Amino acid sequence: MFPRRAISSRRGFLFAAGSIVGVAGASRIARAETPKAPPGAVLYDVPADPTKEQGRPVADGSYGTRSQFETEVRMRYPTPNENTSWSLTPLDKSLGNITPSGLHFERHHGGIPTIDPAKHNLLIHGMVDQPMTFSMADIKRLPSVTRKHFIECSGNGLTEWNKPTMKTVQGTHGLLSTSEWTGVQFATFARETGLKVDAAWVLAEGADAAVMTRSIPMEKMLKDALIVYGQNGEALRPEQGYPLRLLLPGYEGNTHIKWLRRLQVSDKPFMTREETSKYTDLLGNGKARIFSLDMDAKSVITFPSGDMKLPGPGFYDITGLAWTGRGRIQSVDVSVDSGKTWYPARLESLAEPMCTVRFSFPWMWDGKTAVLQSRCTDETGYVQPTLKQLIAIRGDNGPFGSIYHLNAIQSWAVSEAGDVTNVHA
Repeated sequence: MFPRRAISSRRGFLFAAGSIVGVAGASRIARAETPKAPPGAVLYDVPADPTKEQGRPVADGSYGTRSQFETEVRMRYPTPNENTSWSLTPLDKSLGNITPSGLHFERHHGGIPTIDPAKHNLLIHGMVDQPMTFSMADIKRLPSVTRKHFIECSGNGLTEWNKPTMKTVQGTHGLLSTSEWTGVQFATFARETGLKVDAAWVLAEGADAAVMTRSIPMEKMLKDALIVYGQNGEALRPEQGYPLRLLLPGYEGNTHIKWLRRLQVSDKPFMTREETSKYTDLLGNGKARIFSLDMDAKSVITFPSGDMKLPGPGFYDITGLAWTGRGRIQSVDVSVDSGKTWYPARLESLAEPMCTVRFSFPWMWDGKTAVLQSRCTDETGYVQPTLKQLIAIRGDNGPFGSIYHLNAIQSWAVSEAGDVTNVHA
């Protein structure tokens, strides 16, 4: 109804296809998945009245599919190299707080490795009393916890510093996803190996072709770091680090090392390529800020959002997501007049630490032009800034200035015709 993407034409195809098969006398035969089926779905003929025909039998040994009428997919950013690239979660189609594992955003530096869990180990060494190697079986014998946390790439929105570039919220904010993670606290491993008195940093290393590495403060590791093997009730997916991943609640995404194979304890950071020349924040004065690991409070309206079209004046339930890397979201405000007036939004669930929360706000659109915005406040009192306020601190991305950590207020303009566009306001 609201997105410009013509879902109706898709259904038209399905009905047409069903008619053809019906003429052929095979109306209830499930077709094999074809390139025309949405990813994760199988095409079936659609009966005119499902109460008049027996449904499909309960399959044995199956994994399940999603409806053939649900078409949302991730979108790969068009980098020249497909192995060093990223894909974006369709936030405009998301429901609630949890991201389906199949739609969780991806960021890879050397492609997705294939790893046999029976041969995968985690080595913990360096400034420890007893270096130890843990097999996957060893790890799963330890006490586990299950918690919901978001992961956001520090580059989420990096195209938007100077001018509105991406049309949709998937493009502007899609490097954000939330899952329910299951694993073992790092503190448990630390008790097994023991830590030297001066142990202050941990180098986490992945088993991918890029051998991704990041240094993490020991304080963070002992506070809430998880070594996870479960996501949304099942094993991690290969693109999310199967069989083992480091999960650092609230930290920038590149530190959540996937395909985790080694943790080396030290008294100082290791100053790897990823934390010197890559994931640093270049400021307007030309100096670089490193180890800016916490993700600041941020929110975005996902409906209505870019490239949608409102059919006409009337009631709309504005909705979106808010999150912070420093604890819980305390409140969210919504404006429909470009920030001149702010109204409190309703939080639709209990705010959890380092987890997204969905908000909503009832809006009666009068058919005139409007600019929709949201801003959040976290439990530390930090208020999401405007883009102008953020640029005053970090520069405007040219020739010096930030690429990462863009957490400014997002603006969506609504025209009298109902077209919704990405604007700087």
